[in-house]
Amino acid sequence: MGLEKKFKIVFMGTPEFAVPALNALIQSRHEVASVVSQPDRPKGRGRKLVPTPVKAAAQAAGLDIIQPPRVREPEFLERIRAISPDLLVVAAFGQILPQELLDIPAIMPINIHGSLLPALRGAAPVQWALIQGLDKTGITIMKMDAGMDTGPMLLQEGLDIGPDETFGSLYSRMAELGARLIIDALELLAEGRLEPVPQPEVGVTMAPPIKKEMAHVDWSSPARELHCLIRAMDPAPGAYTMWQGQRLRLYSPAFSDVESGSNPPGTVCSVEEDHINVATGDGCLAIRELQWPGKKRLACADFLRGRAIKAGEQFE
Repeated sequence: MGLEKKFKIVFMGTPEFAVPALNALIQSRHEVASVVSQPDRPKGRGRKLVPTPVKAAAQAAGLDIIQPPRVREPEFLERIRAISPDLLVVAAFGQILPQELLDIPAIMPINIHGSLLPALRGAAPVQWALIQGLDKTGITIMKMDAGMDTGPMLLQEGLDIGPDETFGSLYSRMAELGARLIIDALELLAEGRLEPVPQPEVGVTMAPPIKKEMAHVDWSSPARELHCLIRAMDPAPGAYTMWQGQRLRLYSPAFSDVESGSNPPGTVCSVEEDHINVATGDGCLAIRELQWPGKKRLACADFLRGRAIKAGEQFE
C-alpha cells in the first residue's frame, strides 16, 4: 500500500531554503493542494513588491498560493480547513503557527528544521551553527507542536561543515538535504514506519534571529571567533568594519601566521597581494575579499587597486 498512498499537502515556506523541498514535493506522487507564503515585500531602490522565492516557485508550477498577513486570521484558517489536507509541510515559513492551525491536517503538521535537534532551536539555525564554530549540523524532520521547535523528531541526518564554509554554501546544501529527507519521511509515513521520537532533554540550544548589529566586527574578539562570524554573515547581511567613516564589508577570512605583536585590535598589520592581515584580540586574521558601500564585492588585490589600505591603518 505504501508506494501507492498519496497525501494531500499544504506547503508553507518563504525563503530559498524552502524551494528545493517544494519542488521535490511537486515532482513526487503527492498532491500539493496549496502553497502558503509570506506577503510580497518591497525591495530595491524603487521599493517594488517582490514575490517570495517560494511564491515564485509555486507560480511557475501553477499552484494555488495563499499569502496571509497573519496565519491566526479566521479567514485563513477556514480556507485551510476547506482544503482538508492530510499534512502541513513547513519549511522556514517565518511566523509562529498557532495550535488551531496545527490541528487542521488529518495526519500531522511536519517541519523541515535546519539543525540536529534539540540543538539550535529557532529562526536562524544555519547561521548559528557557523557562529558557534560547529563542524557538523544537519536536518531534522519533526512533528510540529505549539513550542519553538520542541516537537518529536521523525527523521534526522547530519551534514559536515567545511572549515571555510559560508552561510550561503551551507544554506544551499542543507536545503537540498531537507528536500531529500522530506520525501524519505513521506515514504516511511506511507508505509506506516514513521515513528515520532521525543527530543532529548539535554543538549538544547537556541538560534534566535540574526540582527544586523551582530554583523559589526569587534576586533577585540579572538581570530577564531571572527573567522566564524564573517563566514556566518556571508553573503548576508555581510560582516563589516568601519573605515574612513564607511561600512567596509569583509569576506573570505583565513587564519594568518602573521603576529599581531603590540598592535591594538583592528590594526592592519600587513598588506599582501591577495589579503590584508588585521590584528584581533588573539593573533591576526587574513581578509581576502572586501566590499565598499554601493560597489561590488572584490578580491583583495582588485579592491586595493581602487582603494589603498596601508599597514598601520586602524579599523574601528
